[in-house]
Amino acid sequence: MSKHDLETGGFTAERLKRSHFHPREKALNVRGAWSAWNGYKFADCYYEPGFEYFCIRNLCGTYDICPMQKYHVEGPDAEAMLNRMVTRDISRQPLNRVFYVVWCTDEGRVVDDGTIFRLAEDKFMLTCGSPCVAWLRMASFGFDDVTVTDVSDDIAALALQGPTSCAVLKKMGLTDIEQAKRFEIRHFPFHGDSLMVSRTGFTGDLGYELWVRPELALDLWDELYAAGADYGIQPFGEEATNMARLEAGLIMPDMEFHEALKTVNHRHDQSPLELNLGWLVDFDKPHFNGRQALLDEKRNGSRYRLTRLDIPGNKVAEEAILYNNERCSKTIGYVTSAMWSPVVKANIALAMVETEYLDRDIWVEIYFQKECRPYRKVVRATVRDKPFWTPARVNTTPPADY
Repeated sequence: MSKHDLETGGFTAERLKRSHFHPREKALNVRGAWSAWNGYKFADCYYEPGFEYFCIRNLCGTYDICPMQKYHVEGPDAEAMLNRMVTRDISRQPLNRVFYVVWCTDEGRVVDDGTIFRLAEDKFMLTCGSPCVAWLRMASFGFDDVTVTDVSDDIAALALQGPTSCAVLKKMGLTDIEQAKRFEIRHFPFHGDSLMVSRTGFTGDLGYELWVRPELALDLWDELYAAGADYGIQPFGEEATNMARLEAGLIMPDMEFHEALKTVNHRHDQSPLELNLGWLVDFDKPHFNGRQALLDEKRNGSRYRLTRLDIPGNKVAEEAILYNNERCSKTIGYVTSAMWSPVVKANIALAMVETEYLDRDIWVEIYFQKECRPYRKVVRATVRDKPFWTPARVNTTPPADY
């Protein structure tokens, strides 16, 4: 069957959905570089990933998060149900704040990560990268008064990221948006309805996420781009996002972790402790999924730990294997993500390292090509304790206009 048939007629059930912002994005995607995310047609890039990356770091850009899964969890038992499901203590979450969370199987392996928005005392919105409605409904079993609603297609969402993002929103007329703190939610009147803005994002930079009804999506896009015309606003795709999040040390599904429910091979999934997310696990709150397994792991120690590495040279260590010495005698881990970082000016990587070797030398075996010929080298990496890059503007309130 031809590409035209796939787009217009045949295999209708397999036709990718269009984002609420797609009419504007299609006009800007000069490369036609599309892929798929949760059944939506989704941009890998619009022009060139490096250009889009520098827009995030020097100006501002928009990233379509309509394909992200979104669920309303509401009712008198909503807080208790979510607190039973996730590892973080949701009872401590203030109104109009966003919490980053993970949830686990009873074996303490990560099902997924995401964010929880507290919209009212008894109403929450959970967002995540993969469909999770079945898990949510299973988690709600035994709670008498909680409702889970899949609103993934009913909300248009757009991330605005970069140093000029706040200036753009101010020019757009969002009064006092500069006073919003990181992870805070604010609401603004918009075309007779409401625009929700959260100071959140996945780039490790100053940024916001904007949430409206689908009917207002193009109005939001047009007003945002009109306000951002003098601030360098551009769309960016998945490849630039992956570069920015790696510099910030943020984890990505199918790279740093494999979702437990999709894992076939034993222990090819991860725990939050292995992912260096122990700060998200609150053992002082009542029982939650995976609590006993995680207590045992904390007591006995994790096999692996997600670790930041500085790697000598400029050869990117993608899919590299880690060893205990230069002779590569014993495998002690593997690289999950790697890149040459333009802003750090360094060769960086995230890697899963066996914990007993964290205080010893870590050697990286890198394969690369030079003029169509394969080469191999082994170099000694340096462990980084802090994120590769965290600009002050991420946490500054009010942020500068730039």
